[in-house]
Amino acid sequence: MSMKEQYGQQKDSYHSKIMAKSIAIFVVCVILTLICLVPIYILIVNSTHAHMDLAQNPSRFFFGKSLGANIKTLMNDLPADAGKAAKRVAQQYSSAFSLGRGYLNSLIIAGFSTLLTVFFSAMTAYGLTVYDFKLSGAAYTFIIGVMMIPVQVSSAGFVRFMYSLHLINSFIPLIVPAIAAPAVIFFMVSYMKSSFPLEIVEASRIDGCGEFRTFITIAIPMMKPAIAVQAIFAFVSNWNNYYTQNMILKNADYATVPIMVSKVLAFDKNIDNGVNYLCITLSIIPIVVVYFILSKFIIAGVALGGVKE
Repeated sequence: MSMKEQYGQQKDSYHSKIMAKSIAIFVVCVILTLICLVPIYILIVNSTHAHMDLAQNPSRFFFGKSLGANIKTLMNDLPADAGKAAKRVAQQYSSAFSLGRGYLNSLIIAGFSTLLTVFFSAMTAYGLTVYDFKLSGAAYTFIIGVMMIPVQVSSAGFVRFMYSLHLINSFIPLIVPAIAAPAVIFFMVSYMKSSFPLEIVEASRIDGCGEFRTFITIAIPMMKPAIAVQAIFAFVSNWNNYYTQNMILKNADYATVPIMVSKVLAFDKNIDNGVNYLCITLSIIPIVVVYFILSKFIIAGVALGGVKE
């Protein structure tokens, strides 16, 4: 066998291994995607079915024709000739789940908390990365240490403190503490150390640019991918933060979407599973919207990082 034929066989074997590896990776990615998306698909499909259909088969894979009826039940907008049982169910759900009020309250909390989290975390990460001071290592270690403390440990003292400040049934205790986000700071510090050139800060100082202006006009645009990722995580975390919200918000006028969904799922009489699924589906729509808005910055950051100058 000639050298050329041996080289050809080795080349074919190499391409076969690469192809097999690519197919295996593709199959794993497809499986993981299905694991993530199929439950959401079933959730949306079930919200279009009536309670009796779901009682016969809880997991439907095809859309039903009862979405409009479920929406009317949730909004207590039944026709005049509806039965007394149906009206009782509709009144129960409409009193527990007010979509407009829940969306407004949750958006106020999650939106402002996300803004505070990403802005002040980016500022802290910028300070720890750019400035070389004696206690920078100790400060970073302290932040990592705080990240290890679970929320449940300090929740009792936090609620008692809010009672002493008369901040129960207020959004302030759910928004202002978002300034301190150790996990977000840890991620942003790691991102800046790996991809943020310190020379550009020195150049801006030489040009007479102030420190805060350098952070706003130079650092933040360069940190867009990290900010977008953490904004998604922060928004989802604050939107789904039932634990803290339920301790602080006792008045129904301040109820958020997670609190309303928990009340709906706690019904033990006059249950309508189709409406239950509809409530859960409506609760995840803002999360999906925020992800699609910010995902382009994540993709752009990955593409930018893959370009070698």
